[in-house]
Amino acid sequence: MLSQVVELIENKQKFGITTHIKPDGDGVGSSLGLCWLLRSLGKTAEVIVHGDLPAAYRTLPGADQIRNIKRVDNEYDAVFVIECSDLDRPGIAGLENEFTVNIDHHATSGHFGTINWIDSTASAVGEMIYNLCKAIGGRVTREIAECVYMALVTDTGSFHFSNTTDRTLKVASELIKAGVKPEEISEAVYNNYPWSRIELMRHVIGTIKRDESGRVAWMRQTLEMKESSGAVDGDNNGFVNIPLASKEILAAVYMREVSANLYRVSLRSKGSVNVARIAEQFGGGGHRNAAGFSVEGNWDEKEVEIVSKLIETIEAADEDWVESRRADGEIIAV
Repeated sequence: MLSQVVELIENKQKFGITTHIKPDGDGVGSSLGLCWLLRSLGKTAEVIVHGDLPAAYRTLPGADQIRNIKRVDNEYDAVFVIECSDLDRPGIAGLENEFTVNIDHHATSGHFGTINWIDSTASAVGEMIYNLCKAIGGRVTREIAECVYMALVTDTGSFHFSNTTDRTLKVASELIKAGVKPEEISEAVYNNYPWSRIELMRHVIGTIKRDESGRVAWMRQTLEMKESSGAVDGDNNGFVNIPLASKEILAAVYMREVSANLYRVSLRSKGSVNVARIAEQFGGGGHRNAAGFSVEGNWDEKEVEIVSKLIETIEAADEDWVESRRADGEIIAV
């Protein structure tokens, strides 16, 4: 809970901060925002990750100070674990021996921390870091503001995803007042990719298929595609959303080959189509309209299984809509 986090920070001095492997804008932005907040309070803090940062987030203040490690190699009073479903997600050995603070906005997050602060009403963990700053009496510096704004922009799809609320926009407004230049963040996120991303996108788009109803689309990324295009992790950010640009598509699946018979699956949807429930069935999680998981097995078989579950979910949503209209007297059985 927030009160426990405030108490911990007030009574301890040295902190580590980490997020999931292959971090996104919320993971990086929230981690750096928290780091700047702790330092502004006179605390010792550093961000540690396993793996390189995507290019879009390297312009954030403090990004050049993030340490890339495989095992905890420092002493901390506590380690903040940002936007992770479990302690394996950061990919850093030794975290299980630390006093951990789990901060997440995913309702499916496991309560693995010594302290667990989960707020599924927040649009991003970045919004929670802003709330923490206010709760502890900190000042929203330009550094904090830029990092938190990056978290908000990326996790809300530039404020057009369904997780965008009036509270999100109010926070964004305050961050702009603190010195954020929205055009610079947007430029870093959307116009800062290498040509390898375009090459990879060309390959991936060529695999897009959709079901007979025309409402579910799916696509693949093979290891060969990644290698031939010269792409690196992060070059495929946002690919899963491409099919949703079609008004007919209600849900999309993006399967990325990680190694032989191992795939990372991203799910996206519109409206009431809940893909988080599907992800949970495979040991993953996320939000109603954005979720993910890893799966092993035969690619074709797993693809059919996942797509079938999406079709079933959409059909169930159709039935629920009809029943709700009937209950309201808008549909009369004949």
